[in-house]
Amino acid sequence: MPGAQPQPGPQPRPRPVPPSQPPSGSVPPSQPAPQPPAAPAPRSEPSVSGRQRLAASLWPPRVTRAQLVVALLLFVLGLGLAIQVRSTSDNSALRGARQEDLVRILDELDDRTQRLEDEKTRLESQRNELESSSDQAEEARKQTQEKERQLGILAGTVAAEGPGITLTITDSAGAVESDMLLDAIQELRAAGAEAIQVNDVRVVADSYFSGSGRDMSIDGTQVAAPYVFKVIGKPEDLEPALNIPGGIVQTLEKEQATARVERSGKIVVDALRPAKRPDYAQSSSQ
Repeated sequence: MPGAQPQPGPQPRPRPVPPSQPPSGSVPPSQPAPQPPAAPAPRSEPSVSGRQRLAASLWPPRVTRAQLVVALLLFVLGLGLAIQVRSTSDNSALRGARQEDLVRILDELDDRTQRLEDEKTRLESQRNELESSSDQAEEARKQTQEKERQLGILAGTVAAEGPGITLTITDSAGAVESDMLLDAIQELRAAGAEAIQVNDVRVVADSYFSGSGRDMSIDGTQVAAPYVFKVIGKPEDLEPALNIPGGIVQTLEKEQATARVERSGKIVVDALRPAKRPDYAQSSSQ
């Protein structure tokens, strides 16, 4: 058309310019080195006192084997010292005793040791008989009867006879006290007396003496002088026990009483006591 302006055509897009490459052989510019991460700030520790450090070192306890051995040795040493001190204090009571008292104590200890040895031998013999017997039931029955007889003698329910002594105490002045007769009984028992009779009264473990002079009684039964003790046991042990220095014979002589001891190969103890049934005690054997 006349007068019309020509329309401009499409313009070309601008092309991106590539980054300039360094020329070959050139060194690239240095990059900054990476920095390490910063260390965390240290935490502030709480202050610990000396008492707390001491408590921490003592608890919990750290016990070693050596410490246990030392503690055990110290315990044994302390126990030995305690036993030694107690033994020394017990023996100190004998240091002030008279010579005749010490002789009597030694004699009684020797006699008791011998009696225990005899009892051990007897029990071993019974055991051997039970083990070797062809009829063990019959042998056990015999031993049971023998044991019952022995217990009856000790209880005073059966008569007994055997070797022993006769002790006769004459008290014309009436000066003998009940405790003197009891001392004589204790001396005889310590010397191994197995059965004792005073006049017509059987003396057993629970017997008691009361009164004095002409009003003497044993277990409630009146007895009068002369007091005749019939004692079954080993005469060689019974007589010295009464005649030792400071013994019952010398004590009675100081009270103007006389005591005569006679040995015999056969003493008969025939005074009996009634058998008592216990009110509360019962046999524990099944």
